[in-house]
Amino acid sequence: MRGKMLWFNEAKDLGYIATDDGDRVAVRGAGFASGAGPTGRCNGIEVDFRVSHSAGEPMAERVTLVPEVAPRRARRRTR
Repeated sequence: MRGKMLWFNEAKDLGYIATDDGDRVAVRGAGFASGAGPTGRCNGIEVDFRVSHSAGEPMAERVTLVPEVAPRRARRRTR
């Protein structure tokens, strides 16, 4: 699935992701593929993840940050 990070609290090791379907999914630091959650501001960062329903509440796992691709610049035409 794809979504965007809403927030992540490093002290509580808990955050939330807004899915493209409009749902909210909780995520722990261990749920990230790197083994630790994002540091600093993360609101709006696109992520890829899977949803696990093992503890009742849906939790995100295997979360990876989607690399941001810079838009191509238009070429300037000269005469």
